[in-house]
Amino acid sequence: MRVVVAGATGLVGSKTISMLRERGADVVPLTRREGPDAVTDRDLERALRCADVVVDVTYTASPAEQTSLRHFRSTTTGLLAAAEKAGVAHHVILSAVGTEQLLSGWFRAKLLLEEQVRRSPIPHSIVRAAPSFECVEATVLADAPGDSGVHVAPALMRPVSSDDVATTVAHVAMGEPLFGTLAIAGPEEYRLDELAVKLLAARCDTRDVVTDAHAWFFGAALQQRSLLAGAQARTSRTTFDEWLAQR
Repeated sequence: MRVVVAGATGLVGSKTISMLRERGADVVPLTRREGPDAVTDRDLERALRCADVVVDVTYTASPAEQTSLRHFRSTTTGLLAAAEKAGVAHHVILSAVGTEQLLSGWFRAKLLLEEQVRRSPIPHSIVRAAPSFECVEATVLADAPGDSGVHVAPALMRPVSSDDVATTVAHVAMGEPLFGTLAIAGPEEYRLDELAVKLLAARCDTRDVVTDAHAWFFGAALQQRSLLAGAQARTSRTTFDEWLAQR
């Protein structure tokens, strides 16, 4: 099976490639330098030649809605057009838990990406992942230092490791199209502010965590349960302590 992976050098993308190769797939990586934003239509057509599956795990860290929209649209539009022309049989995208509840910022951009893929004639699968430990850590550490501390909303979540996300994406890519959505979340439930305390302590970061119901997460204001996956979500294996021990 020939699988083209867009976002190949990202955290999840690089791990997805490893998982796919372990399963015997012939993987063609697409990076930003080699992907639809930088290559000609002919180059993209060549990359997708004889491809069975396209996996889109492209990522932008910008919480700004318009920036995220431009990124995802430019990537997805090119991939879908080229994949349809090449006769690709399965299009897999990585999205996020919370896209239907958090209709602003990065999450709204992800929801519009999902809708674009659903409208395509290519059979599709959408993997919605809960926020990863790595994502939460990067967000907390990026908060500007100062006397006011790190402001984090008390939203509930079941964080997941990027390894488990990549494993799920690879499994879906090697299977039949879902024509729908599969959610994945971690085995433990945390409040986001409580998890932030643990992450800062693990980094020996002495800043205080300030519980702030108005603190944004990737450009969205959080409700208590807006980051929780539904009851049908697949539960991953890696706990926070296990993830931390592997760092």
